[in-house]
Amino acid sequence: MDGPIRRPEEILAYRPLQKVLASKPKALWSVGPNDNVLTALQTMADKDIGFLVVLDQGAIVGVLSERDCARRVTLAGKPPEATPVRDIMVRDVITANLGHTFAECLKLMHQHGIRHLPVVEGRTPVAVVSIRDLLSEAVAHHAKIISELERERLEIFTSTA
Repeated sequence: MDGPIRRPEEILAYRPLQKVLASKPKALWSVGPNDNVLTALQTMADKDIGFLVVLDQGAIVGVLSERDCARRVTLAGKPPEATPVRDIMVRDVITANLGHTFAECLKLMHQHGIRHLPVVEGRTPVAVVSIRDLLSEAVAHHAKIISELERERLEIFTSTA
């Protein structure tokens, strides 16, 4: 933030998701509905993530989290190597598009009690934004605002001296 906030997209709540995702790696990790849960868990472990999009012929058909695996497989006593992802995935997927704002994404996550939001461009999945991503964006934004206020304060004090 080189100067004072002058445009709506410079205000955090109005910042488009496309800007929020600009600093995030461009990988979208997924599994298929016929893959087994062990494969999904291995992918999550390899990529150090806790959420996968379930794609079938390029379309989102579900999502899967580590929590889904723990509760619907491990606690249910199902073998992960024999349980297909389609049996435990969440099918009612809430998505955002690149035009959604920071505030709209937070609202969606809060309303639906979710921590990950698949992002689509048209009907094509392009990314996943997490509550952690949004929190990081908020922290960075507020640090810039504080820095700007400190700079302005110093200018006021030095210009009157």
